Amino acid sequence: MNLLDTILRRPPVPSCQEMVELMTAYLEDTLAPEDRRRFERHIAACDSCARYLDQVRATIAATGQVLPDQLSPVAMEELRAAFHHWHHHEEHHD
Repeated sequence: MNLLDTILRRPPVPSCQEMVELMTAYLEDTLAPEDRRRFERHIAACDSCARYLDQVRATIAATGQVLPDQLSPVAMEELRAAFHHWHHHEEHHD
């Protein structure tokens, strides 16, 4: 069983961390219909995840598609630091 299957099959309510891990699959429309409904139920009930989803969508709209090999080492490190900061901040507010 892969990570996606593990997260989505975990009852009863997926955690915010699990939702963050599924954002890309959701945005790329690769979730199975029932999994998509579970994801959308969580987003509808969780302001933090809904806000994060909006931020991801805004970032995609603003930047388009950037592949990892198109980033400089400095830009890659800045993205990692920003994600680490956000992730650490969210862990303390869930």
